[in-house]
Amino acid sequence: MLCNGVVMSQPGVYRTQKKNGETYYRSSFTFRNRHISLGSFETEKDAHDAYRDALRLCRSDNLTIREYNPHRFTIPFEKYVSIINFRDNDVFFANPIYLQERYFEYYFTKELYYKFDIDDLFYYAGHKIVKRGNHLFVADYGMQVNLLSRYGIKSHAVLDRDYRFINNDRTDFRYENIEVINPYIGVQKTQKKGQTVYKASILVNGTFVIGYYDDAETAAIAYNKAADRLEGRFGRHYRQNYIESLSPREYADLYAKTVISARLP
Repeated sequence: MLCNGVVMSQPGVYRTQKKNGETYYRSSFTFRNRHISLGSFETEKDAHDAYRDALRLCRSDNLTIREYNPHRFTIPFEKYVSIINFRDNDVFFANPIYLQERYFEYYFTKELYYKFDIDDLFYYAGHKIVKRGNHLFVADYGMQVNLLSRYGIKSHAVLDRDYRFINNDRTDFRYENIEVINPYIGVQKTQKKGQTVYKASILVNGTFVIGYYDDAETAAIAYNKAADRLEGRFGRHYRQNYIESLSPREYADLYAKTVISARLP
């Protein structure tokens, strides 16, 4: 049977062809008046099994995300999560999101998922998260953006030195659980002669210490001053710190007063 130019065989299965003439099968189903694509499959059997999986998920409240098993279900895991969320919460997301009462979960596997505030739901519903090793990125305007930057964490930041997860759960990205300890490039809080100070350093054929300062803002300005002096040298371009708490006049005054190491190349 033909439907919109493709051949229908078993329920929920559509046989079609690639540009090179190779046959493949698409699967889809309708639930609560929403037509949901289940993906493409190499065999008609796999496509029909995915269709049957989707119907089974919608009819059984006993099937949860924890029950997913690739040997038991043909349906892709991401789609499995989307359908269960639609079944339980009556909202469909293309990304593997499951809504909880006050937050939501974004799944990679049934064991690995990240928690976010509801305020971030619109963003992650439309932006796919990509995981490479221990790093998370978001596809945004054709670019891969480090997910940490959304929370004010610099790309160079070191966990438990520049930022930390308050409950020690690295998968919990709810705002109340993230503490940014150091928002500035080239600045590190440390101890010197029993006093808390802020060390400013910069990369110049290795790490060069610019100086030690009483507060993070002055250390950040010291880094900027050193970066200005070194810009373009050694084939390097240095990013600058933006100090939101200072007006342009205050910044200029502090910049002029801040002393940096005379040994700076």
